[in-house]
Amino acid sequence: MTTLYGHTKLPSERTVSQKPVLEQYESDDLPSEQGYLQRRPKHYTMSQYRRLVVLVVLVNLALLGFGLTSGGWWAGGDIALGTLANLVVGNIAVAILIRQQYVINFLFWIATSAPTSWPLSIRWVLGKVYHFGGIHSGCAGAATIWFAVLVGSMTSQLANGLSGISVGTVVVTYALLALLIGIVVMALPPLRSRYHNNFELTHRFGGWAALLLFYVQTIMFINDQRGDIGLGSALLTSFGFWMLIILTISIVLPWLRLRKVPVKIETPSNHVALVRFNHGVTPFAGSSTTVSRNPLVEWHSFANVPTPGEDGFRLTISRAGDWTGEFIDDVPSHVWVKGIPTAGVGNIDKLFKRVVWVATGSGIGPCLPHLLAQEVPAHLVWSTRNPRKTYGDKLVDEILSVQPNATIWDTTEQGKPDMVKLAYAAYKSFNAEAVIVISNQKLTREVVYGMESRGIPAYGAIWDS
Repeated sequence: MTTLYGHTKLPSERTVSQKPVLEQYESDDLPSEQGYLQRRPKHYTMSQYRRLVVLVVLVNLALLGFGLTSGGWWAGGDIALGTLANLVVGNIAVAILIRQQYVINFLFWIATSAPTSWPLSIRWVLGKVYHFGGIHSGCAGAATIWFAVLVGSMTSQLANGLSGISVGTVVVTYALLALLIGIVVMALPPLRSRYHNNFELTHRFGGWAALLLFYVQTIMFINDQRGDIGLGSALLTSFGFWMLIILTISIVLPWLRLRKVPVKIETPSNHVALVRFNHGVTPFAGSSTTVSRNPLVEWHSFANVPTPGEDGFRLTISRAGDWTGEFIDDVPSHVWVKGIPTAGVGNIDKLFKRVVWVATGSGIGPCLPHLLAQEVPAHLVWSTRNPRKTYGDKLVDEILSVQPNATIWDTTEQGKPDMVKLAYAAYKSFNAEAVIVISNQKLTREVVYGMESRGIPAYGAIWDS
């Protein structure tokens, strides 16, 4: 029998139909998955993220079809270069703005405003709001393809001696296309995960360089196309130019809030650092903060842990790579922060009447603010090695103060559990509506699919950034 740090309710304290979590886990088998046609769309390979990518592709293909037919974008010697340029800018704008912190918070606010009285099937879909990154990826890829089409069309127009385009504009456009292709290639999942630091640098510095080149290319292109209109007037009436202004504001906003702030750090073990901030910001539960020791090189996002009634917040940083390892071994007195607290996957808990939180290791960090807030009835399942030794008595006792019945599985003593079966046992015993998983990528996908393939709403990070 697994040792728990909390206690299990006695039969007199629960309904006859329910069993304690561990009794449920040890005595009952997992129910069968749904039929193939029902469960297949719930696999991560057909996630809402990828469906949004496909949706963006279909919309752009429809626009291409229109342009090739009744749109007449390549009719005779008249190529609709302005229309193609607007398609590039439109896709780029959506790709960037969907990642803007204020936009993200707005999307989560809209999605989680649904009352819990709504049908579970609707709330299940609304909870997938954090897959919005599919729009970012789809539009970024579409913009790059449209840009290649624009380059080809410009080259054709120039080669055929047609007016409206100059050699300088074509050269700058080719340079910008090469830069965009480099950014997209580095963002491909295999390269992004293997060379994450290079991916981040490419996106940051490559993105800034691309923005500057877009300004140069746009002004040169408008100058080529303006005819008898003055350049100033042409710029003021250009869709592309105004979108660049909006995108610049969007990109600059987080950096306007860049600051170096003091931190207090506890390291209960060489595996974890508990970082306390109190610089005038108390974020909401379910949000995250990006921190850095060198703001131009590398940023990392961590879930905020505010404590009800207290100013400031905490972050739980576990050893998971070079940056986190150095952070724990050489604790800083100050770190850099930028932007605003931004909603994350855990924010969707308010869509449900009762929730099971499933965490492994330092995944307890993103769960903790929701457990402390006690806004949604919840049950915690936490699988970790030697929790008191690794995370300290203070943190474990804090968890048990709000989750006395928590299922805390010590993998040092008990070995690794079947997390799908354990999550299901907690879901059934607690009579929950949804399961939220905070773990590594492999286990998150395993538990989310294990629940959803059995008709249970489940959510977890998708590693799309």
